[in-house]
Amino acid sequence: MAPTRLLVFILGAAMAPLLFVPADAAGQVGVDYGRVANDLPDPATVAQLLKQSGITMVRIYDADEAVLRSLANTGIKVTVMVPNENLADVAGNPSHALDWVRSKVAAFLPATQINGVAVGNEVFKSRPDLNPQLVPAMANVQAALAQLGLAGAVKVTTPIAFDAVVDSFPPSDGRFQDDIAQSVMKPLLGFLQRTGSYLTLNIYPFFAYAAPSSTINLDYALGNPNPGVPDPNTKLVYPTLLDAQLDAAYYATEKLGFSAVQWRTSLTESGWPSGGRWGSSLEAGGVLGSGAASIANAQAYNNNLINRILSGKTGTPRHPDADMDVYIFALFNENLKGSGPDDIERHFGLFYPNMQKVYEFDFHGGAPPPPSPAPPGAESWCVANAAAGDGRLQAALDYACSHGADCSGIQPGAVCFEPNTLLAHASYAVNSYYQNNGRASGTCDFSGAAHVVFQEPAEICDPNASWCVANAAVGDDRLQAALDYACGHGADCSPIQPGGKCFEPNTMVAHASYAVNSYYQRNHRASGTCDFSGAASVVFKAPKIGNCVLPWKAWIQETTSMSEGSYAAI
Repeated sequence: MAPTRLLVFILGAAMAPLLFVPADAAGQVGVDYGRVANDLPDPATVAQLLKQSGITMVRIYDADEAVLRSLANTGIKVTVMVPNENLADVAGNPSHALDWVRSKVAAFLPATQINGVAVGNEVFKSRPDLNPQLVPAMANVQAALAQLGLAGAVKVTTPIAFDAVVDSFPPSDGRFQDDIAQSVMKPLLGFLQRTGSYLTLNIYPFFAYAAPSSTINLDYALGNPNPGVPDPNTKLVYPTLLDAQLDAAYYATEKLGFSAVQWRTSLTESGWPSGGRWGSSLEAGGVLGSGAASIANAQAYNNNLINRILSGKTGTPRHPDADMDVYIFALFNENLKGSGPDDIERHFGLFYPNMQKVYEFDFHGGAPPPPSPAPPGAESWCVANAAAGDGRLQAALDYACSHGADCSGIQPGAVCFEPNTLLAHASYAVNSYYQNNGRASGTCDFSGAAHVVFQEPAEICDPNASWCVANAAVGDDRLQAALDYACGHGADCSPIQPGGKCFEPNTMVAHASYAVNSYYQRNHRASGTCDFSGAASVVFKAPKIGNCVLPWKAWIQETTSMSEGSYAAI
């Protein structure tokens, strides 16, 4: 799992004034600056990168002096962390907590805008032996801040892994694990409410989507347009998996008696990996979730999340008026995380260590939204993505062919075997799978190895491709009759007029072939539309007459605004 996955929501009982919520704090997007790597730029260079990228908030996983000094006078808000290994000392000794706050927080204020302290990281999950000491440690840090006059400006919290919430779907069933609910979570929530601070959770829709038993729709997980998923208990419809997970956490908190909470949310860690493998699939050499970790998916998830927050859409179905900040995990790909170069933990970064973007994004809200789905009834096709690489294209091809795609057309000797390239064969297979599944949402994702297009792609071979050509042996009179009939009944004969692209060769058989083929294609190659009383016949290899290649597909202009004679030629 990625290191610190947390979401923050500010709690305050109805009776408690929420004076700690500044009006200008909503709707900001930051990053998590992890440094488990040996090839990252120095902190001063990173600070400049943050400013150039328009990033106004950052979280670090310690309180490193060089990092904090590099962020001085940048205007960037910073959250620091008490590492798990220091938690017991902070819990057991108020003087130790005071020394830590004095040297790690107060020493850098006000030049470095430290506004939060995370005490420990995913303690319930990674260090359950520290559970009894968690709230005492937070209380000692809070007391130290108060003693130094900083409690109003710096909030104390602790990151909680989302799997602390069980029965998370439907969201209304969400609750905290039994072993921590009353013993730790309830006093923790009380502390946060009294101090006007945040409940922080790490939420990654990727891990739910990529789980081996998952049936979650990819668009729902990525935050792309989709029909949504209803909660059968409440009838609330969830537009994204993230919304459902957020509300599951809200319901869990309410079940501990904090139902009168004024919610404000800050998703302080969320992201999607751009590559790599995870869990058992890493040892097996496979890709968990059929390649769910991809550049295309990471770009979609993170840009959707950034654009959502910056556009003011911060609420959830349960709490539509909630405010929310977001921190994207992570700033860099970190080469010392996980167990090897293919470990998914090394592929969450927005930037490579050389500070080049892994994919395009924009913290000013200028990234283009994902493409809208086709209008109901519109035609669409599924094509392979060359950038996915041969391994993922082969996996997509194999999956499609073994799950209902008709791949007979790309076998050796078949009509669509040529061009014999992996990209061409993969496009053929994934499109067959997509069409055979009724072009249903999610049937052309292949984890970023394919995508939907709404204009018929020339690169996908049609196994039923055929053409209608004139028969020179019938004589000019019958050829003229066929030509006249075709041109008078819907064929596009403009290219064979003087000056047209297919006027040459200026022969009766050439012009008749063009006309009868146009008629045949425009009638969807229906049976009987290439007889012309024996003056024409069907062929299955693309004919070329002079320099004119006969088109083999056409779109009919009926009530649309499409221009007459739009052909895909080969």
